Order: sequence, then structure tokens, then C-alpha cells
Amino acid sequence: MEVSYINSSVLLISQRPINNSQGDLTVYEGCKDMPAIIICYLCLQFINMFLGIPANIMVLWLIHKNKGDSSTSDIFILHLAVLDVFFCLIPPLELANIVYLTTSSTWYVLRFFYGIKDSSPLFLSCICLDRYMAVLHPITFTELKDRRHRAVLATVVWLVTLAYAAAKCVGNIVKFELAFTVMILAAFTFMLFCNIAILWALRQSGPGRDEMHPVKKRAFKMVLIILAIIVFNYFPPVALFPFQHYFSDDVFRCYIHYLAFGLMDFSSSIQPVLYLSKEKLPQSFGLCR
Repeated sequence: MEVSYINSSVLLISQRPINNSQGDLTVYEGCKDMPAIIICYLCLQFINMFLGIPANIMVLWLIHKNKGDSSTSDIFILHLAVLDVFFCLIPPLELANIVYLTTSSTWYVLRFFYGIKDSSPLFLSCICLDRYMAVLHPITFTELKDRRHRAVLATVVWLVTLAYAAAKCVGNIVKFELAFTVMILAAFTFMLFCNIAILWALRQSGPGRDEMHPVKKRAFKMVLIILAIIVFNYFPPVALFPFQHYFSDDVFRCYIHYLAFGLMDFSSSIQPVLYLSKEKLPQSFGLCR
């Protein structure tokens, strides 16, 4: 029996459904003895759809509305919100593929969207880099503040993202799963370094946050948001996948795999909610005071 599964950012090589002598099985049927994590994963994906789409659209609206008083990092937050809106559209197709379908053709679409989501840490890394320069190298940051290099960097990230997603969509590149491993480890390490350096620098600026420069105060809030996202959403795959060989195949496919990427994918909702939590929302939005 050949066993192959797909999920968001799968590290397994094959993307074909399960086959056995009794006929084709769906992914869910292949994990019918341990379905709890798959059910939780699908619930998180639908929360992404119902919460993430409006939250990210609200982020886009606020950035557009406040563009005259925007942060230099807002261009990366804007592109990250666009990326997450597209990713949050896939839960219905994903539910059908995991629970009902045994065809391999629809996995091409899902793999492309998974590849898009895999690259979201690149935009978070850009935000970390921007805040790092603002706090630790303020002179250089001021000199580059009004230049178009951020738009160029965002364009480069999108080109890398689309190239990675297209390669993932093909699904038969030898050892392609190593690309995700390298990317997530590199991005995680870079973001952690930037945030620790920023927090250390902000700590040296005074005993209380009220003594900080306004730019540093804003950077402090951004750093806390990104640190929360890193620890909760991106640490599980970094911590679990290097120890894949310690788990049995069934446990890894049906538990570890969906747990790690379910938390990572849930960042599509957490990121905009945390961003909105530090913004002053207009009363015209009809929100409770």
C-alpha cells in the first residue's frame, strides 16, 4: 500500500491520495483511527476563513485610510494581509479534498496556495528588518525612509513567493521539501535575532516605556506582536519537524503534521487581529467602545 498525504506545506514527497486493494481512500479515512487533530485543523482553517478574511480586509482599509500617517512597515503588512486573504479562501476546497475526494487533480490548486502561505514568514522578516533598522540604526533608517526600496523589496518577496508556490504546485521536484525547511528555519532565526536585538536596545533607552522616543514606542509594540506570532505560530514546525524520525509514520502524518501546520496557518487570523488591537479603530466601523 502506498501512503501519501498532503497538508499545508507538506514535507512528504508524494502528493497522491491513498490507494489500497479495497479502493481509494480519502486522507481523512487514512487517519480514521486518529482523526482528532485533522478535525481541529479543519476547524482552524474555517476560523481563518470567517475571521481572517474580514480582519485582513479591515487591516487593508485602515492602512489605506491612514496612509498619510503610516508606519514604514505598513507596506509589508499590507502585502502580508493580501497574501492571507487569498490563503483564507481555500478551506471549502481543502475540506472536500481531505474528507470526500480521492482525485489528485485538485491538489495542484491547494499546493499553490500552500506555497503562498509558506512564504508569509518572508514578509514578517521584512517587518522585523524595518523595525531593526529604525531602532538600532536610526541615521541610516532616516536616510532611507522616503526611498522606494521597500516597494522593491516587497516585489522581490512576491517574485520569490510565486516562484516557490509554482514549484510546489508541480509536486514532483526531488527533495523540494528541503526548501521549506531551510526557509522557515532561516526566517525564524532572523526574526528572533532582530526582535531580541530590538528589545535589548529598547530596554537601554530608559527604565520606563514613557521615556522612549515615539518611533521606539511604535517599534516596541510591533516587536511584541511579531514575537507573539513567531512563538505561537511558527515555533511548532521549527521545533517538531527536525525530530520527524522519532515519530511513527501514522503519528506524524495524522497528528504532528496537522498540528504544526494548523498553528502556522492560523497566523492568517492572529496577525491581523493583533495588528488591529494596537490601532484606534474609527467609531464609524460600528465597533463597541
